[in-house]
Amino acid sequence: MRRLRAVLSLVMVLALCLAAASAVAAPLDAFAPQSGLTGSLDIAGGTAHIPVMKEAAKRIMTVNPALRISVAGGGSGVGVQQVGEGLVAIGNTGRPLTEAEVQKYGLVSFPFAIDGVAVVVSPANPVTGLTGKQVADIFAGAITNWKDVGGKDAPITLYTREDGSGTREVFVEKALKKGPQAATANVVNSNGAMKTAIAQDPNAIGYVGIGHLGETIKGLHFDGTVPTQENAASGAYTVTRKLYMNTGGAPQGLAKAFIDYIFSPEGQEITKASGYIPLDR
Repeated sequence: MRRLRAVLSLVMVLALCLAAASAVAAPLDAFAPQSGLTGSLDIAGGTAHIPVMKEAAKRIMTVNPALRISVAGGGSGVGVQQVGEGLVAIGNTGRPLTEAEVQKYGLVSFPFAIDGVAVVVSPANPVTGLTGKQVADIFAGAITNWKDVGGKDAPITLYTREDGSGTREVFVEKALKKGPQAATANVVNSNGAMKTAIAQDPNAIGYVGIGHLGETIKGLHFDGTVPTQENAASGAYTVTRKLYMNTGGAPQGLAKAFIDYIFSPEGQEITKASGYIPLDR
């Protein structure tokens, strides 16, 4: 009897393991060749989204090589315009849509992650943190030398994002309190370009999504708080935003399946591994 109970217990454990494995695999099953999904899916917009979108696309196309999923950047403004004009099926934004955008294009939004925006400098810069007022004064051009904020005697080189960037909008609203930016700021067009610029200039300061922090750039403490996704999720770090996927009306076909996958347990793991805090639908 004892042996029978042990065998039954083992069978139950194996069944649970198989069920769990099936549950994890199920989201990708929706893209299998027998699913009936065909064609291509074009995605464009916010650059913070790219690591999540590309990894999801790679896994889906591995399951079904007949599907083609392309992922491009361009910024939030591009995402809105291209999905609104039907040039792509999913337009990504690092900010919520405006009422005018919703009314003009009939867009539907799907927030899937929380991201913070970090103030960044070169790892060679000895400054480790700034107050919100110091950051605002630096970007307004009122503070122009690192020695005025505890650094070395060197001119500050400003970097900012292009108009229409969701990262820029959040930074201006949350970090600069809608204050001005100096006309001398160098403009770059993506988080990746910002990372490259900051890494190559020991006197530079700029900002990127926290998910883009790495060894080549240093995220500064902002008002005494470390820029991490955990602090962003808890509300301790205040320069935060949500990442959105947007569609022209209710998504259909491959676009719907892709969005469903992003919200699945496996999709949320991709989001988390990319440095973001996943959101439930």
